[in-house]
This record gives sequence, structure tokens and C-alpha cells, in this order.
Amino acid sequence: MAFVEHTLECPKCDSSDAYAIDDKGWGKCFSCGSNVPPNTGITERDSMQSSRVVSIKDRTSDTEAYNASQGVIYRAFPNRKINVKTSEVYGVGVRGSDVVFPFGGDLAAKVRVNGDKDFRIEGDWKGASTLFGQERFSAGQKFVMVLEGEFDAMAAHQMMSYKTPCVSVRNGAQSALKDCKANYDYLDSFDEIIFCFDNDKPGLEAQAQCAELFSHKAKCFKHINGLKDACDYLVENEAGSFAKAFWNAERWTPDGIIAGTSLYDEVMKPLAKADCEYPFDGLNKLTYGIRKQELVTVTAGSGLGKSQFLREIIWHILQSTQSNIGLMFLEESTRKTGLSLMSLAANKPLHLPDTESTQEEKDHAFKATLGTDRLFMFDHFGSSDVDNIVSRVRYLAKVVGCDYIFVDHISIIVSAQSNGDERKAIDEIMTKLRMLVQETGAALIVVSHLKRPESKGHEEGAATSLAQLRGSGSIAQLSDMVIGLERNGQADDARERNTTRVRVLKNRFSGITGPGCSLLYGLETGRMVEIDEEAL
Repeated sequence: MAFVEHTLECPKCDSSDAYAIDDKGWGKCFSCGSNVPPNTGITERDSMQSSRVVSIKDRTSDTEAYNASQGVIYRAFPNRKINVKTSEVYGVGVRGSDVVFPFGGDLAAKVRVNGDKDFRIEGDWKGASTLFGQERFSAGQKFVMVLEGEFDAMAAHQMMSYKTPCVSVRNGAQSALKDCKANYDYLDSFDEIIFCFDNDKPGLEAQAQCAELFSHKAKCFKHINGLKDACDYLVENEAGSFAKAFWNAERWTPDGIIAGTSLYDEVMKPLAKADCEYPFDGLNKLTYGIRKQELVTVTAGSGLGKSQFLREIIWHILQSTQSNIGLMFLEESTRKTGLSLMSLAANKPLHLPDTESTQEEKDHAFKATLGTDRLFMFDHFGSSDVDNIVSRVRYLAKVVGCDYIFVDHISIIVSAQSNGDERKAIDEIMTKLRMLVQETGAALIVVSHLKRPESKGHEEGAATSLAQLRGSGSIAQLSDMVIGLERNGQADDARERNTTRVRVLKNRFSGITGPGCSLLYGLETGRMVEIDEEAL
């Protein structure tokens, strides 16, 4: 099957030039994809054009061998600035008012009727399966240029001073990949293949598909000065620009692969500072602060101050940024969360019943925290299944606009799962949270419990490690940062009992891990304060 008419109006959609008719009379639209049976949906204008389409069998006997060059006169095409030498190279000439483009030597021809955009096919089109111009250039040379149309190939060869083989696909962008596959061995014999298709969406898409077929040998021509194809360059006297673009054609790379040379401007940009720092200098020296689109896991043994550590970070974000903050403290009520945050502003534990405070102190603490209209809490009412949590995190990020979201802690979400498989549940939760971070761009800080070590427990000051994280390893794998908290909650010495050591267990940003800082909890203030243990 070969198309004998091109660039017609489609009877099924609004396209003015995407419809073609094959040698069996069937119509196909390359815009809407419609297939139209013979003598169906043809407009009066199309019927008039069809009367000019003549099969070679109507012109010659069945026994007469077809010769595309028969009766052809070589001449220049002044309106395209293509000279007669170029026509002779490609065997292109005129027969009456028709322009004849030979294929496969002289086995077949695409004939431009009356010099218009209407075509007919003559000869053994199926047998002459080569690219236009292919038989004119021997295989195995250094360069070959593949273009989208016959006149474009001729124009390109002329502009390249007749030194570069230039061929064309048979039926424009829609057949490009098929044509290149059919002539793979020929094209692959060249050291480099430069694809120069039309500078429009169909052309660029076809160019990418064909370039991918030949991988490392392929280069893609980038049009300049708003010109669409090779003929435009020749007509506009831009042959020099065309040749320059040829030599500057870019090596094809698959999607997602970026050449290092293209990153100069990007890597020379000043490095952005963290979106927000932690409230502790020692921790910032290792982590370089908190970045949006980062998943941070804070882990420790039970009852060792993870929630308080998070509150210190929240209070610091409130003071140092204008960002909204989402809070999902699943082990406590919103009242407890609110009072605990107010305690930081008041520098006294307002959440404890024996703490004395004035109404003025409470009002000030409320105004500095809950009254900022930047804190949004999740009142979970005991509903902590993973889909519910994920939807609320997405809401906080996308609707409320929270740049920082805290989830304390994922073990409660695990216990709410019905499958009973803790490892599988943790994997599911962490995967969904990781995807949320990428989707929303928010920084997500979550709390996870540790497995009990074989010897001394974490409640007695045992060191934390990634190996002690619960689950199959997904917490360690999917987190950008893992921070461990260590404290001997059973020590006889009060200072030791209230000192938390912060250790960076994983650091995807800088790679620096190890002890970060020590924090002393003040019973009277309810605050964690960074201390220098070595100076004591």
C-alpha cells in the first residue's frame, strides 16, 4: 500500500492537510486517525483532484518496465533556488507540468502533479523501498543527513557544497521511523547520522524517534532564525547558517540523560542556602539545615524526647520563616500539642498542671504560636490508617500551603493497618510519604521508633543506628536524612538523665554523619538547650 494523494482536507475532522488516499482508494487522516473506505467522504474538491491521479498501469502496458527517468528533463527550480546541477545529482526533473522524484534508482517515482502538492505514485513503489536519494550516495561514509522531504534533501546537499550525502524519508514525518527502520543497514553504515526534520511538532517528534533508533550515531539539527526546513534556508540565502547548524548538531541523548557540557550555567549558579536551619548549631554543621522536598526521619527509643525535639524545630521555623506548618501528632490531642508549643514561647511548661502562669503570659504564648494563623493541626479522632494520613498530608501541603509538615509517629499508622505485616505496612507508608514529598515539594519530618538492641536498651543510653530502624529497611532507604536521639533516661545523675545526644545516621545532602550536638532539657523552662559537653 502506498499513498497517492497527500495534504487533503479530512472529511472527519477540521484538519486541512492531514488526509491522504492510498493506491487502493482508502483514506487516512494522520490528525484524527480516521480510516475512510473508497469513494466515501470525498469532497467535490477532492474528487477533482482525484481525477488528476493516474496509475502507471493506465499509462503503460503490464509488460513494459517502468523507468522513472523516461521523458524527464532536468532543470532548475528557481522559486526554491535549486539549481540544475542538484536536479541532475538526484535525477529529479519535469515531465510536462509534473515534477518527477525517482526512488530505488528508476523503479518508482513520486510525481508532483502540475508542480502542486498533489502526488501520484508510479512504478513499483513497494519494491523501491529505499529513501529518496539513497542510491545516489554510497554507504559507509562519515556523514549522512536525513531530511523530511525530497526538495529539502536537494536543498541541503546543495548548501553543503555537494559534499554531504543528503537523503529524505518517503512520506514525511508520519513514515519517518518506518522508513529509517526499513533502511537501517544503509544509515547505520555511516559514522554519524544528522536528522534535520521540519521545525514543527510532528517533525521534532519524528526526529526524536528516528534518532533514538540509531543511538550514539545520531545527531539532531537545531533550526535557527525561525526557519522551518532546509528549503527555507536556501530561499532566504542562509546557506552559511545551515552549514553552521549542521556542524553544531547536538548528539542525541535519551530522555532523562543530560550531557555534562550542557550544565555549565547550572553548576555555576551560587548554591542556595537551606530553606530553614535547625535550632541547634551542631546539627546544622552536619546537615546544612532543612530543605524543602526532603524527607527527614527522627528516631529514638520510647519516651526519650522525640516529640519535644520536633517542637523545638517547629518553634524555630515559626520564628525564622513565614512558612505555614502542618502538625500531625498522632499520640496526643490537639490541646496537648497546642499547649506544648505555647510552652516554648512562654519558656515554661504550660502543659503541666503545677506550672504557674498569668493570663497575660498565656495570651502572649498563644499569639506567638497558635495565633499566628500559620499552624494547622490534624485532629485524628483515632483514625490513623495510611490513606487517611496521606490524604491529610497532601491537603496540608497543596491546599493549606504548608512548607513543613510533621508526622509523629509512623508506628501508630502501622498499628492501624489491617494486614498485620509490620514490614509490609512500613514499606507502604514510607513509599507513599516519599512520593508525597516529591509531589508537593514540602519538607516532611516524621518520627519512627527503633527496634530494641540485644544488650543495653535505648532508654539506658544505647547508641542509635540505621540497622535498628523498624521494618525492612525502607525508612533508611527512602529518607533523605535520619537523625537519632540518645539519652540515658535511667541515669542517677539528673544532668545526665536530661541530656539528649543528637546523632546524624544518614545524610544524603552532604554525606556527613556522626554526633551532632547535645541538648539539655530544663525542667523549669520546658526547653531543650544546646550545651558543650566538652567544656563541662
